[in-house]
Amino acid sequence: MSANIMVVVVLLPIVFGVLIPLIPFKTRRHMTWYVEGVVLLTSVLVWGLLISQPDGSFVLFRFTGNLSVSFRLDGLGTVFAGIVSSLWPLATLYSFEYMKHEGHEKFFFMFYVITYGVTLGIALAEDILTMYFFYEMLSLVTLPLIMHTLTREAILASRTYLYYSLGGAAFAFIGMIFILTFGTTSVFVPGGVIDTTALGDRQGLMLLIYVLCFCGFSVKAAMFPFSSWLPKAGVAPTPVTALLHAVAVVKAGAFTVIRVTYYSFGTELLRGTWAQTVVLGLTIFTIVYGCSRALKETHLKRRLAWSTVSNLSYILFGAALMTPLGLVGALSHMVFHAVMKICSFFCAGAVIYKTGRNYIHELNGFGRKMPKVFTIFTISGMALMGVPGLCGFVSKWNLAKAAAASENPLGYLGVAALLVSALLTAIYMMTISLRAFFPGRDFDYDMISDVEDPNWMMILPLVIFVIAMFVFGLHSEPVITALESIAAAMN
Repeated sequence: MSANIMVVVVLLPIVFGVLIPLIPFKTRRHMTWYVEGVVLLTSVLVWGLLISQPDGSFVLFRFTGNLSVSFRLDGLGTVFAGIVSSLWPLATLYSFEYMKHEGHEKFFFMFYVITYGVTLGIALAEDILTMYFFYEMLSLVTLPLIMHTLTREAILASRTYLYYSLGGAAFAFIGMIFILTFGTTSVFVPGGVIDTTALGDRQGLMLLIYVLCFCGFSVKAAMFPFSSWLPKAGVAPTPVTALLHAVAVVKAGAFTVIRVTYYSFGTELLRGTWAQTVVLGLTIFTIVYGCSRALKETHLKRRLAWSTVSNLSYILFGAALMTPLGLVGALSHMVFHAVMKICSFFCAGAVIYKTGRNYIHELNGFGRKMPKVFTIFTISGMALMGVPGLCGFVSKWNLAKAAAASENPLGYLGVAALLVSALLTAIYMMTISLRAFFPGRDFDYDMISDVEDPNWMMILPLVIFVIAMFVFGLHSEPVITALESIAAAMN
C-alpha cells in the first residue's frame, strides 16, 4: 500500500467529520450509518497500512528548511495506530445508543470523528513538529466533547482541561525548540537525534529541558502533579471519557513521551542522570497516588479515572527505565490497558445510561439485574489487578521484570509500587462487584425492578473486549515478540 494512504487516513475522518452537521440526514439511522461507515473505512485503511508497512514518508506541506508536516509509519507508530483503529469503531457503535438522549448529536459526532483523524496524525507523525501540531489539535477538538452537556460542571471541567493542556503544550514546545536546535534532524530516529558534540557544556541544561518536555507531554497522561483534570473530565458523556481515559488523549500523552525519550533525546544521553531519577520518581509516586485516590472515590466514573491516572504511570515508568525491557513493558501495558479500561468505562456508562446511578453505594444488587454488564466489569477489574490468564498480568509482569533487571535502585521501588497498586486495585474494583452481586441477605430487589442490561450495541463491544483480554492473556507471545523487535531497534 502506498505511503500516500497515510495522509488519507488522517484527513478522511477530519474532512468527513466536518461535513456531519452540514448533511441533511433524513433519519438518525442514516447519520449513524454515515458515522460508522467513515470510522470503519478509516480503520480498514489503517490496517492496510499496518499490514503492508509502506516505506518512505509523505510530506503534506513544508514550512521552511527541514520543518514540515509529514507522515511515516514505523514500529512505534504501528502500536498506537493499531490501538486507535481497533477500538474506535467499537466505541462509535457503543456511542450510538448512549448518545440517543444526550442532544446535539451532530456536533458531538463531528468532533468525535475529527478526533479520530487527529489522533492518527499523532501516531503517524514523522517528526517532532508534526507530532506537536496534532498534539495541540487534539486539545482543541476534544474540548467541545468534554463540555458537550454545557452544564456548569462540564464547563469548569473543560476549562481545567484547557489550562492544563496549554501549560503542558508550553513545556513541550520548549523541548521541541531544543530538539530542533541541537538535533541532527527533526525526524524521529531510533536512539535519538541530539548531537552531543554540539551541546558542549550545556548537557545539564539539556537534561532540564528533557524533564520539562517529559512533564509537558505527560500532562495528557495525567502524571502527578498534572492529574486533576482527568477525573473532572468524567462529566463528559461516557463515550468521550472512555476515549479520553483509554485511547485518544491519555495514550497520546504516553506515546509522545516515549517518542521524545527514545527517538529525539535518546536514552544514551539520559540514562543514569538526575533527569532520569526525577521522571522515574514522579511516575512511581503517581502509580501509588492514583490508586490511593481511586480507593477513596465514591463516584463510579471518577474512581475509574483515578485508576487511569495510576495505570498510565505504569506506561511512563516503563518508558523512564530507558531499557529495551522497560520499553516492552511500557508498550505492552499501553496496548492491554486500552482494552481493559475502555471495557470498564463502557460498563460504567451502561449502568449510568440504564439507571442514572453514578455512585458506588447505589449499585447494590445490580449484578442480578445487569448480569452481563457486571460479569464483564468484574473480569475487567480482575485484568486490571493483574490476575494470571488475563492481559493485565502480562504487562505488569513485563514491567516488574524490566524494573528488576534495570540495575537502577528506583527500579526496585517501582516493583514495590506495582505490588501496592495491585492490592489497592483489587480493593477498589472488587468492592464494586461485591456490592453488585452480594448486596446482603435482606436486600429488597423490588427497589431496582427497572434495572436491566442494555441492548446489543452496548453489549457487543464489551464482549469483544473481554475476549481480547483472555486472548492477550493466554496467547500474548505474538504481541510481545512484535514489541521486542521495536524495542531492539533502540540499540
